[in-house]
Amino acid sequence: MNYFRSRIVIVEDNDAVREGFALIINSVSDYYVVNAYDNAEDCIKNLKKDKPEIILMDLELPGINGIEAIALIKKQNPGIELIVNTIYENSDLVFQALCAGASGYITKNTSHTELLDAIDEVIQGGAPMSSKIAKLVVNSFQKNPNSPLSSRETEVLELLAKGKSYSMIAQELFITKETAKSHIKNIYSKLQVNSKSEAIAKATKEKLI
Repeated sequence: MNYFRSRIVIVEDNDAVREGFALIINSVSDYYVVNAYDNAEDCIKNLKKDKPEIILMDLELPGINGIEAIALIKKQNPGIELIVNTIYENSDLVFQALCAGASGYITKNTSHTELLDAIDEVIQGGAPMSSKIAKLVVNSFQKNPNSPLSSRETEVLELLAKGKSYSMIAQELFITKETAKSHIKNIYSKLQVNSKSEAIAKATKEKLI
């Protein structure tokens, strides 16, 4: 009988962790580890040959780090699911990895059951993550309801953040260049900043855009 098994690749620079994960995954008939690497470059180079459905990706790696690797892999192969394997449970790094395209994450001290549950969950379209990280993710998609900016000023600032010039903003919002400049002046004044970069940095930090 031809039994279908999910192909998994492990990227982890700690030999003991890498071998431990491989043993656990290979002990289940539904999965098998096609390859295991101690750096992201080799994994990326061999994607065509390995054809993984799931990659377990460490974040702190020699050379390309896990976050850069996730972004590169997702760009080339959007269908591959990536599970972050990390010692950090609720840091910005995990959040950045999810923003780069990871489907979820597990910690390095994860038990056998938790590791296999996380893989199951991703295969079924889920996203294994702790409630702390889930909250960070949700918050990042919510704008600050107490923004001092009007909805038009928010639109102007979002276009500025995308690198649009005053003329392009005016065109896009069907306003004159002078009106665009006046909105930008008001934005600087309300945010108490003196430049475009300061305005964008403050608005991003305070979730105004």
